Parts: sequence; structure tokens; C-alpha cells
Amino acid sequence: MAKNLVIVESPAKAKTIEKFLGKDFQVESSFGHIADLPSKELGVSVDGDFKPKYIVSTDKKAVVKKLKDLAKKAEMVWLASDEDREGEAIAWHLAEQLKLTAENTKRIVFHEITKKAILKAVENPRDINYNLVNAQQARRVLDRLVGYELSPVLWRKVKGGLSAGRVQSVAVRLIVERERAIENFNTEASYRVDAEFTNANGKKFKAKLASNFKDKETAELFLKSCINAEHKIAELQKKPAKKTPAAPFTTSTLQQEASRKLGFPVAKTMLMAQRLYEAGLITYMRTDSVNLSEDAKNSAQDAITSAYGSEYSKPRNFSTKSKGAQEAHEAIRPTNLERNAVSVDYDQDRLYALIWKRTIASQMSDAQLERTVVKIENNKNEKLFTANGEVITFEGFLKVYLEGTDNEEDEQAGMLPAMHEGESVHNSFITATQRFSKPPYRFTEASLVKRLEELGIGRPSTYAPTISTIQRREYIEKGTIEGKERHYEQLTLANNELSSNMLTERVGSDKGKLVPTDIGNIVNDFLVANFSNILDFGFTAKVESEFDEIADGKEDWTAMIKEFYQDFHPTVEDVAANAERAKGERLLGIDPESGKNVYVRLGRYGAMVQIGEASDEEKPKFASLQGEQTMNSITFEEALDLFQLPKTVGEYESLEVIVANGRFGPYIKFDGKFISLDKGENPMSVDMNRAIELIEAKRKADAPIGNYQGMGIQKGVGRFGPFIKWNGMFINVNKKYDFDNLSQADLEQLIEDKLQKEREKLIHNWEDVGIRVEKARWGRFHVLKGKIKIELPKTTDIEKLSKEEAVKMIEAKTPKKKTTKKKVAKKK
Repeated sequence: MAKNLVIVESPAKAKTIEKFLGKDFQVESSFGHIADLPSKELGVSVDGDFKPKYIVSTDKKAVVKKLKDLAKKAEMVWLASDEDREGEAIAWHLAEQLKLTAENTKRIVFHEITKKAILKAVENPRDINYNLVNAQQARRVLDRLVGYELSPVLWRKVKGGLSAGRVQSVAVRLIVERERAIENFNTEASYRVDAEFTNANGKKFKAKLASNFKDKETAELFLKSCINAEHKIAELQKKPAKKTPAAPFTTSTLQQEASRKLGFPVAKTMLMAQRLYEAGLITYMRTDSVNLSEDAKNSAQDAITSAYGSEYSKPRNFSTKSKGAQEAHEAIRPTNLERNAVSVDYDQDRLYALIWKRTIASQMSDAQLERTVVKIENNKNEKLFTANGEVITFEGFLKVYLEGTDNEEDEQAGMLPAMHEGESVHNSFITATQRFSKPPYRFTEASLVKRLEELGIGRPSTYAPTISTIQRREYIEKGTIEGKERHYEQLTLANNELSSNMLTERVGSDKGKLVPTDIGNIVNDFLVANFSNILDFGFTAKVESEFDEIADGKEDWTAMIKEFYQDFHPTVEDVAANAERAKGERLLGIDPESGKNVYVRLGRYGAMVQIGEASDEEKPKFASLQGEQTMNSITFEEALDLFQLPKTVGEYESLEVIVANGRFGPYIKFDGKFISLDKGENPMSVDMNRAIELIEAKRKADAPIGNYQGMGIQKGVGRFGPFIKWNGMFINVNKKYDFDNLSQADLEQLIEDKLQKEREKLIHNWEDVGIRVEKARWGRFHVLKGKIKIELPKTTDIEKLSKEEAVKMIEAKTPKKKTTKKKVAKKK
């Protein structure tokens, strides 16, 4: 047993640190938090001092026992969790649960997992910072109070299974309000005028009018006035300019740029960054600081000078602008700036390269530019065309990196040919193109993070889980609409002749953008109406500032919680008792057959259309919304169409063909089989020809493509790509096989490989009791019996697990049958 026990929160981190410490140090992982508030009760003393009740969850008891035993044997315990508030809380919980004493406990922190940083941390230990602990406790307690008290109100007043949260609900509000701004936006048409000119040397360049024409008539009059016009350069300005590099990455800017340049969702960015950090390749990835250490700046200067020359180097400091910036003391950067690439896996490699480029570019010279503005006049009217050009005279940091933008219309100025004032230029053509004003853009994950940061809501550690939560709760979803075609007109003046063309463009795409669902809209409206202070952006930002004050030791956390709760709790009770139930109900019209009202509203299983009132003697009729229909978008006609299903479209092979709607969408029922329609396909448009097409496509997909051991083999394409199905098993077909031309040998090889993997997964198989133990993904193990699956703690010694222990686990998990009073009476 080593004299020193070092405890970190991640196994990967433990493995990296162990390389740097000698044989006197043993590094173990706590696997994250070892204690938290209980899941099935509030766990906060609201009648007293708001003291939290922390417990060790069942899956962490073995970890705690192991660490406690090791701590007793060690001479010194080093708590080395991350240096932010959450990491400080982990260190505190370890000290509490392992019953460590001040004499044999040291707290160490480091911003990067390198030998130099680790050894420096060991040489400079400190005590647990209880101000940081209290700030984390305040956040955890406040969020628990909000979620635990608001969620039951939503169950009663909206729909069961819903949840609310202090930051997540504000994020949903931002998305809902943006969507309504889009819906309420009135598009206005105008005509943008562009022209192409040729100078005396035959070089072409483009120019445009500074302002658009409001209508076709004025645009057409202008073009007619340009017939036989002579154009010349009225003014030519050249001005030196420069571009300055962006600051090194913070958590927020890394999430935004990884989304723009790599297409990563926020959660994926944080996962990849976490792995790079734990491998010692980058500095700590939860930070809102843009500072670089002196060592990092010197290292960057050496790397830049070596690769590009001294003229490209310009060491500089950046100042943090975000509200309440705290947590770590340095921006996200590579630990070794001489290393411009890594070879870990595809996504980690790309993220590392992005971080390296941004860090290096931040310490490089400005890019030097020459900007040219040319104004072109004519002898027929007073309008001036303007051409903008940009020439890079010195690349500077642009040699390495240019920051992305969220504005889809940002254009880079092009180069212009050499010209002089008074020079005549020839007009090739002039176009007046119908353009439409655009509503605000829907949020992407990255732009939502940017907006939350601008409002001072949340902190580096909260963005990814917030966005994941609101999608998991189905308040928000990523749009799938590709957009629709829109016609627009273009007038062209060429060779002194005016012509008109109708063109098309695709608009309204929401693919990958964050769109509120029906339930998201209803929950948001209910919370805004009844808990306006919780959903207030200013209030949420103020709470974050108070957490910062607690972290600085300037505010008492229990007093802050008490002040919040004394207003919050009475409001919850009042809303629970008096607020009306939220249905999101909208009257669409009157059913022509029954004369009853037709509504769209939220039902038990989601959005639906209802004909009639709940108070009527005859029960109302209901139909679920389908495909891309929403409560806001569905029309009266579309609502009535839903009640025409199920309908018989005809007979095929002497069997009835029925089109119907189900819980999982529209389908065709034929010969006892259920055949789903394509996503977004309107079931009312399905005729007999389309039905036969789908039936035959299903038959083809289900037809065996081979046989093995007397059982048929089928193939298909699912969520995770192409597969074959044999004996109830789904077997993925990787790219080394030609999926369209699988031979019998291919099929047998795929099946045997799968069977071998299944055999390798099997650790125990007690056939007499029908129980087996298998290795699952991510190094986990499961005890299985029928449909019962129990995940074992990571610390379980799998080889020593006995049949008796496995049987007890299954029995504890097996639901006991309830004996009703009637059955008891019969037995008697």
C-alpha cells in the first residue's frame, strides 16, 4: 500500500496522473460525485436552515467503502478533483463521507494534467475552499427547490411526467419567444439592384445600389432609365485596415465554434474536450477566462516564430467580458503548443486542432488589409453603384485561423481590379432581384449558448446539460423541415433590353435548429403566466451573481435561499390551488356534420383534435396529430381529415387494404401486417397505387436473402445503418461488405462474428436458474434473466460473483404479484 492516496473524479484522469507520480502515490477515482440529494424526496430542510440531506446512492456504496478502506491505510489523502465549484463540492463530500481529518488531508488543484502542473500542485496544497462549496450547495439547493415544487404543479395543471427547472425553463422561454417572433413576422418584398461592369483592361467586377427599391414598378423605371447609360468611376477610396484575432477559447466560445466549424452538438463538444483534458492534451475545459499563462504565451511565441517567422508573432493579453467570470484561471488551450495535432480518434483530433489554431492565432500579428470602395455614376440618373474590395497585404493570424459567424448572410469582400477616378467602365448587365425580408433566425445550440451567456444566465458547466435536458424532456426538438420552394422575380437589363424571369429558391428550413414542441409552448406559457419571476431573465442572472458573491465569501448562502423561498413557496401553493388547467386549447371551427366545436388541444398522450365538449351526453371524438402537424399550424380542414381514418382504400390480392393512424404515426394495414408511411407523408393522400407500392416494398425488405442453420436471413436499414436479421438478432453490416450484393459466405461470416462476440460477452451462465452475466458497452456488466436486466456497480468483482448473489439480485428486482381481496375470498 502506497503512503499517499490521491482521489480524482474520473478513471481516465487517474490513469494520466498516475504516470507523473512515483510509487509512493496510489491514484483512485471516485467516479464523479459520491453523495447527492435523495432522488425520491426533497432532501432539504425548508423549515429550518435549508440544510441539505446528502446520501450515498446504492451504486456508489462500493466505491465509498473501497476509498474509505484505502484512506485508513494511507498516511496522507490528496483530494484532486477539478478546480471549479463542483469539483470543490466533490472534495468536500469525500472528506465528509470518508471521515478524513485535517491532519491527513490535502486539497490540490491544477488547470492541466501535465507532470509540471501535477508536481507543482503537490508542492502547493491548500484546504478545502468552503466558499466554493457553499456556492455549489446554494445552486444545488435552489435548483432542487424550484424543480421539486414546480414539477408537481405541472403534473396537476398541464400533464404528468413534466419537469421544470430554473435555467432550463428560461432556455425554453428564449426558444419559444424566438419562434413566435418568426411566426408573427410580416415579410416585405423589395428589389435589390446588382450590376456587373468591365474596366478598360477587360477585368470584370460587381457592384450594387446602396438601397433596395420598394416595388417592381420603381425598380423597372430605374432599369429603363439606365438604357444607353454611360458609366464611369466617380470616386475611388483606398484605406488601410486590420483584423485582430479572437481571444482563446472559453467553454462558451468553444461550444459555439465547434458547432459552426465541426457540426458538434454542445454535449458532444464537452465530451470530446473532457477526454482531451483527462488525457493531458488540453487545459481544463470549463472556464470563462480568456487569460493565457506566461508560459503558454512564451511557448506560443516560440511555435509561431519557428513555423512562420518572427513577424507573425505578437504576444497579447485578453480581458474577460462575460458577467461574473470565474471558475478556472486560464482559457482552454493545448498543454503543449508545439504539438499542432494529435492522433486519438477522428472527433477528438478535429477538436484539438481547432483549439490549437485558436490559441496560436490569438498570439499572432494582426492581418493587414487594404479596403477599396468604388462609386460608379452614370449620365442618365443620380443613383450610384458601390463596389467593395479587400486585399490582404499581410496575412498575420489569418494564415492559421479565422473565427466563424452565426450570420448566414455574412459575405467576404472580393478583390477589385486596378482602376482610377474618371475611368469609363462598361456595363454588362443590371439586375433587379425580388428579395424578401427575413424573420429572426431560429436558435442553434451554439447561438442559444451565446444568448444565455450574454444574459448572464448559467455558467460554463450548465450549458450542455441544460440543452440536453430540454431536448430529452421534449420541450424542444431539432427541426427536420428542409424548407419549401418560393418563387421570386428577376428583372434584367442587358444589351439595352429589359427582360423578366421567374426563379425559385428554398426557404424556411429549420433542419438542426431548435424548435419548441406543443408541450414546450404550453408549459412555457403556464410558467410565464404563473411564475413570471422565475422565468424572468433578469432574476435568473441576478441569482447567478449571488452565487458568485457566495463563492467570494461576501454572502451567506442560507440567507440567500431563505429570502428566495419565502416568496416562492406561497406562490407555488396559490397556483396549485387556484390556477386553471392548461390545455393550450384552440377553437378551429364547427364540424359540418354534427354542428359541434372542433378544438386542437393537449391530451393525455400528446396533441390531438377533439370534436364536441366533455360535458356532452355523447362522448367527444378524438384524433392525434400526425407527422409535422403542430397545435399552432394545423388547419380546420386538416383537423377534419384526421377523422376520416381509418379508411379502406380497396382490395389487393382479395384482401382489404386499410389506411389508419396509430400512436406511432400513420400506417397501412394489410394481411395482418402494419406498414408505416414515410415520415411526413399525409395518410389522406394515400391511394391504392401508393398502398400497393408500400406493400411490395415491405415484402421485398422482409424477404429472406439467404439461409443459415435452417433459419432465414433478412436485411434492412435502420437507425444505425444497414443490418441483417437472423434468429432474432440484428447484426450491423460494416462498410467492408457490399451491402447490396452480400454473398452466402458474407452472411455466414457476419453471423459467426456476431455469435463469437456474444460468446465473448458471456461471463457466467447458470442455466438451471436461467440467469447469465454479460459484459455490456462501456465496460459495464449486466445480470440478466428474461426481460430483467440489472447493471452491476463498476467495483464488482465479476469473476467472484456467485450464483446465489445473482439469484438474490433477480429476486429483489422481480415485481411481486399482488393478491386481491377477491382472490383471497375465493381461496377461503
